[in-house]
Amino acid sequence: MSDTGTLVMLHGMTGDSAKMQPLAERLVPSGWQILCPQAEAEHPTLGGFAWWLRSDSATEPLSAEAQLQVVASVQRVISELPAGPLIVGGFSQGGAIASAMLEYEVQNRIAGLVLIGTKTARPDELTAAIPFLRPREVVWMHGSRDHLLPLAQAEEHAEIFEAAGWPVTRLAHEKGHMVNLNQIAELRAAIQRMADSA
Repeated sequence: MSDTGTLVMLHGMTGDSAKMQPLAERLVPSGWQILCPQAEAEHPTLGGFAWWLRSDSATEPLSAEAQLQVVASVQRVISELPAGPLIVGGFSQGGAIASAMLEYEVQNRIAGLVLIGTKTARPDELTAAIPFLRPREVVWMHGSRDHLLPLAQAEEHAEIFEAAGWPVTRLAHEKGHMVNLNQIAELRAAIQRMADSA
């Protein structure tokens, strides 16, 4: 059990660290610090930043080039992490980057995952890694009216963890591609449990 650690929250495509900071401040466990890294790739048409860039639909598997961008983004985020226990998560692309961190040695310090409006960017790699890792709590939130990432794809992400016996708290809602603030108390409670177990 740790009194202090870092909640790492990653923004989605076209976001930035400043947009993620207010949510992180609402979710951070008592005594923990916050880190909201910012992606480096500027979105060419919509503004903001992305962890990877793509021209095809968000529902399609990532291209080889996008996969390389994911790996580079994960490695850069890992290089910025402070010492101590971590809870990692994010919205949309940010959640995908967070779960991909489990493929690296830093996973030993991760006490839990926060996956909001997201899917896995590397399903085969995540599925291969998970059975060999110590289970920890995952909190998952997704909207049934998400027009960017269909609910079925988000559920596949959660099912990778559930199939390996990881505890997943599912916070489904009827809204779109967004954080459902009506469920913020449940989200906070799950994150606090992660901190208590760190």
